Amino acid sequence: MKLSKFLAGCCLAGCLIQPLAVFSQEQAGDDTFMAARDAFRLGNRPRLEALTGQLQGYVLVDYASYYLLRQGLEKKDAATVQAFIDSQEGNYLAERTRADWLKVLADRGEWSELSRQYALLRSPDQESRCLGLQARLARKDGTAQADAEAVWLSLSKVPEGCEGLMDSLSTQVTSDTYWARVHLLFEANQVTAARQLLQALPASQRPDARQLTQVVDKPAPWLVKQSSAGLKDRGDREMIALAIQRLARNDPGFAAGQLERWGQYLGAPERTWAWGQIGVQAARRHMDEALGWYDRGDASQLSEDAAEWRVRSALRLKDWGAVRTSIESLPKDLQDKPDWTYWLGRAYKAGGRLEEARQLFARIAGQPHFYGNLADEELGHTIGAPRGQKPGKAEVAAMGRNPGLARALAFFRLDLRTEAIREWNWTIRDMDDRQLLAAAELALENQIYDRAINTADKTREQHDFAMRFLAPFEDQVRPAAKEQSLDDAWVYGLMRQESRFITHAKSSVGASGLMQLMPATARWVAKKIGLQDYDHRRVTEPEINLLLGTSYMRMVMEDLDNHPVLASAAYNAGPGRARRWRASIPLEGAIYAETIPFTETRDYVKKVMSNAVYYSVLFNGRPASLRDRLGVVPAKPAVDAPKTPDLP
Repeated sequence: MKLSKFLAGCCLAGCLIQPLAVFSQEQAGDDTFMAARDAFRLGNRPRLEALTGQLQGYVLVDYASYYLLRQGLEKKDAATVQAFIDSQEGNYLAERTRADWLKVLADRGEWSELSRQYALLRSPDQESRCLGLQARLARKDGTAQADAEAVWLSLSKVPEGCEGLMDSLSTQVTSDTYWARVHLLFEANQVTAARQLLQALPASQRPDARQLTQVVDKPAPWLVKQSSAGLKDRGDREMIALAIQRLARNDPGFAAGQLERWGQYLGAPERTWAWGQIGVQAARRHMDEALGWYDRGDASQLSEDAAEWRVRSALRLKDWGAVRTSIESLPKDLQDKPDWTYWLGRAYKAGGRLEEARQLFARIAGQPHFYGNLADEELGHTIGAPRGQKPGKAEVAAMGRNPGLARALAFFRLDLRTEAIREWNWTIRDMDDRQLLAAAELALENQIYDRAINTADKTREQHDFAMRFLAPFEDQVRPAAKEQSLDDAWVYGLMRQESRFITHAKSSVGASGLMQLMPATARWVAKKIGLQDYDHRRVTEPEINLLLGTSYMRMVMEDLDNHPVLASAAYNAGPGRARRWRASIPLEGAIYAETIPFTETRDYVKKVMSNAVYYSVLFNGRPASLRDRLGVVPAKPAVDAPKTPDLP
């Protein structure tokens, strides 16, 4: 709103002086807070102290006080830190300060106090959990070793706060456990971390650094030069297995041939792990041989990711017996995931075990996600979109007075989204359904669409799917979709997943706007549709973003048999990949989606398609079918030429 219109409106309403005063105070507070934040980041304590003194009564003053405490925290005494925590007890800043303080206590070796503070954390992050374990180990907790080893065998990327725990474990674990971590790091392609771990071995067990470099960078030539006579100990055998694992990343078939040659000289742990690695790499490439290679390994050695890809490989072949046995061999917590609950139900159904299948489908039916939708349809249920009673003005106003949400709104106003989301999520964590819906309405009133959606998503019994599946920018989205002959429910389903309707959203790789367009793609589409004088600085403008995004969706659809599953995959990972991921036989859409090699794209496609079902129900007022939307993905043609060769 222009200032002149604001002044005129307030004059007519008799409200000029108070709102202007509030506006002026709020703006001044915002400017002072941002200056204090900059002073904190620059380490300018005198300026930070002076600015904090000017913020009394401002909504974010406690954050300025936190910045003061945080500077030189390692030199603070316990009483000072505890006093600040006590002043913030129940607020997010108490949790954040405790987490910061744990690191200082670990550096000081004050393990008893660290354990006490850790026990008071409500939602410890990975670093805090590592520090808590480190304290338990230092205090000779009898159960700590097993819990710590579980972290050792699962954490491929080690945050700073976990380094002390991992260093201490490196001298305490067995040889089998040590090599299991090396395997984990190689599987995750964390080869630098693996090198560092191997160099920490005693000199007599440490692999030659130059040989290790060749194993990582040039495994095939290195293997050619090796002799079975040189395999004197486990370390030597492990180098062979690691070289085969590196080969499998690029050519599973060649790696299998090498393992046939070397397998007789390896111990069972190295040999079976290597076969599992060949299996998972083949499964990701949709190779029919994957299951056979998996079967030559040891299922108990497989990482969670590798074990899940064994199921996907069986799905791709429609081998329901192998699907069943692969899922039944998963750890219990993995079996219980909705993904594998649904597919095990399908395997039981294919094998005639109908009652067992029905029980599995019933376990996840009604849950508002891809597998819950599919389970509903297996049971003959329709997919609905309940709309709860909207919160009243008083309920929403009460949320507006909530200090945590007020702080979050201030951060959103300052475009400090990370801080805003942390404060918002912390504040709503214990809310009941009515409060959650009122908080979602507050977010909607402030056009913070992502928080409105995510907050409404958390209700347990009273649901409002019109809030979970918001449809903002309707006057722009609907005409843009209609112009391109696109299903508006699918367009909204994709936008919800891409940006949560944040107009200025920008991804880590540079995609921008409501439909998350990459710069090169946006320029290509603009040229293709004849958009004159396109300037990429305008890409976040809703009208421009929607024009380019829906035009691209139409081009992708036409290039991929007008199939929304293929087009959704292409929108995220590129049309070339979506085409390559097809099979030599027709695949039901759900199996195609489940076997997409990229984790991000696999999850994306499932969520987009499920979103589209709910939008269809809300828009049309009648049940919709996810199974019908997924359809069947046609077999890959003998000549697989794109209709638009330069389509990005």
